[in-house]
Amino acid sequence: MAEKTVAALPKDYTPRLKALYKGVVVEEVKKRFFLENIWQVPRLRKIVVNMGVGQGKEDVKYFDQMKEDLSFLTGQTPCVRRAKKSIATFKIRQGQAIGLKVTLRASRMWEFLDRLTNICLPRIRDFRGLATEAFDAQGNYNLGLKEHHIFPEVSLERSARAHGMNVTIVTSSTSAAHVLSVLELLGMPFRKSTKAKKQED
Repeated sequence: MAEKTVAALPKDYTPRLKALYKGVVVEEVKKRFFLENIWQVPRLRKIVVNMGVGQGKEDVKYFDQMKEDLSFLTGQTPCVRRAKKSIATFKIRQGQAIGLKVTLRASRMWEFLDRLTNICLPRIRDFRGLATEAFDAQGNYNLGLKEHHIFPEVSLERSARAHGMNVTIVTSSTSAAHVLSVLELLGMPFRKSTKAKKQED
């Protein structure tokens, strides 16, 4: 398989969502929750994209294709995740490649979030919004995607089989409410709660 390189972002480039965060989101969240200073407003530290590719142990070409797809949709070369121990039940040997991982920071993180929010999520069939309960104890938001084909960078001709992935947005806050407000203001389409719907009606 021919190697393709991912273009680097210019050093002086400012992502659209980063500018929105600094110019609007920080002050708005600060006012909503009566925070004393801007450093109490949740900051996005990184976005981690994980893709389990168990089929790769039997089909090397498929694993290589998923690695190529993930590099294009994130703009960064994935790290190969290997099994820490052998599991006979699942026919997994220690050291075997079973997954892929990409950790996005700085401009690549903002660009990925922008494309995910405004291009990819609307392409999901019967999409009705993201769940507001998918926060962990550390204030990070976890999102499961069933098909990587929602990313326009993926070629259906080269990668006909749809594959799922997990996206984790890691923040500086442990407050789910604060992080939810930040993500909402950045444009992430969350489902309205039953309580909120009743109030509108």
